[in-house]
Amino acid sequence: MTAGRTAVCLLSGGLDSATCLALARRDGYACFALSFDYGQRHRVELDAARRVALALGAERHVIASIDLRMFGQSALTDDAIAVPKGRALNNAGIPVTYVPARNTIFLSFALAWAEVLGASDIFIGVNALDYSGYPDCRPEFIESFERMANLATKAGVEGATRIKIHTPLISLSKAGIVRLGSELGVDFALTHSCYDPDPAGRACGACDSCVLRRKGFEEAGFPDPAAP
Repeated sequence: MTAGRTAVCLLSGGLDSATCLALARRDGYACFALSFDYGQRHRVELDAARRVALALGAERHVIASIDLRMFGQSALTDDAIAVPKGRALNNAGIPVTYVPARNTIFLSFALAWAEVLGASDIFIGVNALDYSGYPDCRPEFIESFERMANLATKAGVEGATRIKIHTPLISLSKAGIVRLGSELGVDFALTHSCYDPDPAGRACGACDSCVLRRKGFEEAGFPDPAAP
């Protein structure tokens, strides 16, 4: 039974995190949504996160500010590095859109908030099937972080709670995520996925995230209401 339980849900504003939040809400969790303004070039996703959190009934939505531009070395946080366009989805290697340790940082913030809330559940919409090859989206990373979380907190050491990292989308294809989100009533028109939108916030249609999103909707047989 999950009714009445509290969860922290990481929410980027994209279709994966929106579907993950909708799933947690369906399963009876009171959801506290957490987004990040980390200096990303696609800050328009935060507007999408606000819309999604409101539409899906999050108890509270917090946007944490952490400027990862100070470190750079990612096309998402360094204007001197171009976002790749038209990259083959099966291209080997980790792309320059990888932000060093991003999910480790995000989950650490989620862990801190969960401990404050007395929550034992954290949801993150990582995917290890149709994704860009990021190392912090893999099941082994999530399993390791969960073990660490239960060693690193006062609540864990005292046995007050045991942290569980939920990754309900991790083995789904992008098409599977689109279908699931549709079943859950997610309004995908509220979401944003592009890494390199134009000044008006319109998707470029050619970055990895845009290509994966288009692939998901095409294979699911649904039109993308937010298509450029």
